Amino acid sequence: MSELTVTLLRLGYLVLLWAFVLSAIGVLRRDLYGTRIVSRKRPAASAPAPAPAGGTPAAPAPSRSSRGRRTGPTRLVVTEGPLRGTTLPLGTSAVLIGRAPSCTLVLDDDYSSSRHARVFPEGDQWLVEDMGSTNGTFLDDQPVTDAVPVRAGAQIRIGQSVLELQG
Repeated sequence: MSELTVTLLRLGYLVLLWAFVLSAIGVLRRDLYGTRIVSRKRPAASAPAPAPAGGTPAAPAPSRSSRGRRTGPTRLVVTEGPLRGTTLPLGTSAVLIGRAPSCTLVLDDDYSSSRHARVFPEGDQWLVEDMGSTNGTFLDDQPVTDAVPVRAGAQIRIGQSVLELQG
């Protein structure tokens, strides 16, 4: 083998070694510092849209009540635990809570299960349901076994975290 070939093999091996070291450092960093929490705040309201061409002003947008929205709680807030201050807007779909990355609210908590509980709308109220967790779900210190209605301000305890529905 020529000296050039040996040098290129050494450099290739060195690059491969550094790629492995950097990937190992990345895995260790994620394990030490956990999942990065991304703020989901909505941008501030922008200026109203200009009137359409033709000179007639656009009709005003329908109010929230005329669009068929429910008048109950509008957000799920973490009031205690590692994610204290986290707020999730409530819509028409269920909020799945647990440690699994596929959950809507991912808890970094050793006392919660991967798919711990779910909060979901039914009719004009919100319900909480335990999804077969190991340590249980509690609504105002009462264990939740079936789907139970949740009033605004009630405390839902999942592991070390406490959540509230707020309007």
